[in-house]
Amino acid sequence: MGTVSNVLNHPEKVLPDTVSKVLASIDSLGFIRNDAARQLRAGRSKTIGLVVLDVSNPFFTAVARGAEDKANAAGLSVLLGNSDDDVTRESAYLDLFEEQRVHGVLVSPFGEIGPRLEDLRRRGIPAVLVDRSGDDSRFSSVSVDDVAGGRLAVEHLLAQGRTRIAFLAGSSDIRQVRERLQGARDAIATHPGSTLEVIDVEALTVIAGRIAGEQLLARSAAERPDGIFCSNDLVAVGVLQALVMLGNVRIPEEIALVGYDDIDFASATVVPLTSIRQPAQLIGQTAIEILLEEADDPSLEPRHVVFQPELVVRHSTAGNQR
Repeated sequence: MGTVSNVLNHPEKVLPDTVSKVLASIDSLGFIRNDAARQLRAGRSKTIGLVVLDVSNPFFTAVARGAEDKANAAGLSVLLGNSDDDVTRESAYLDLFEEQRVHGVLVSPFGEIGPRLEDLRRRGIPAVLVDRSGDDSRFSSVSVDDVAGGRLAVEHLLAQGRTRIAFLAGSSDIRQVRERLQGARDAIATHPGSTLEVIDVEALTVIAGRIAGEQLLARSAAERPDGIFCSNDLVAVGVLQALVMLGNVRIPEEIALVGYDDIDFASATVVPLTSIRQPAQLIGQTAIEILLEEADDPSLEPRHVVFQPELVVRHSTAGNQR
């Protein structure tokens, strides 16, 4: 058994002829090495747990892609969990990752999970917050300045001469939504005569955006906003479908529309969508970099990286843009 172990783990210690014979026997028996058990005996696996708010949102898919690319380069794999804005599911994934003794955890939190992450850290599992500002200074974080992003979006609408702005929000429990709304309010406050109407949507999805768009269509033209800022691109796509395909509203002549995230197909919608770009893949890559550093040296002080958002102007707010 010692010879087999050396062939699998330290082949340089075994004669080449012996290595060939052992590997041939392993192949004929259909043996598969239990790497999970071996890693658990070592105290840490070669996997990283990632929990996101909504895996159906292409923004989080891009974050996961960036994290996976960086982890793969370090010889690690990423296990993806979707909390679906549910604290119970979020907690279940963290429990699972702890049981698997993952190398570390990246999490875009929905609930208040500081105490839970402290428990993980005491067990030797570091954690980094993703798409979340460092308001909890105990943990490193990688995020985008969503207040600045909300301000950029509404300032752009105001610069296009729009004065009746609507913000299509999701759950106020989602920090990113609250911060984008705060930025929108900051922009409105500097422009006397402009107004901001907050319209709740049931979820940050295309379907929810379409329902909100249909509700706006039910209003008279005079009662509709002349500018709409959506809390993400999926909602904006739904609004666009309702206004253009069901209501024949001219975009941007009658209503200018801004989304958030600049997902891949924002430029390919029926009216190319102006959006606030977040560097999604870079967020995932940076979070992995920090996590690996903290796994190697738990004494490191937490880092808080905040990227600045970028306004990407397209046809939905400026008719001459492509």
